[in-house]
Amino acid sequence: MIDNGFVEYVLECLAPLGGMRAKKMFGGYGIYKKDTIFGLIADDILYFKIDDSNRADYEAFGSKPFTYEGKNNKQVSMSYWQLPIDILEKHEQLELWVNKALKASLASKKPKKLS
Repeated sequence: MIDNGFVEYVLECLAPLGGMRAKKMFGGYGIYKKDTIFGLIADDILYFKIDDSNRADYEAFGSKPFTYEGKNNKQVSMSYWQLPIDILEKHEQLELWVNKALKASLASKKPKKLS
């Protein structure tokens, strides 16, 4: 059960795309399409997976990466960037950004080694 209004709102926005779910993790939520994580929610901010194929989309909006404080107070940045709120509310654009984030997530998965 989701006990966070922003997470519920995000899932409502994503519902037309089918197969979406949120899972609690590390004080936030992972956003999945079926079994593939492509988004994070931390402190009521939605982040999508990026790579070189979609980084410019986020930079054009002035988005920033998800960061957290690691060992020795060092800031660690991840390959998840803040989704512009305007995109979340525009279904056609949202679908495009979700698909690009899913593609980036799938591309980042390492192939399993055969034994």
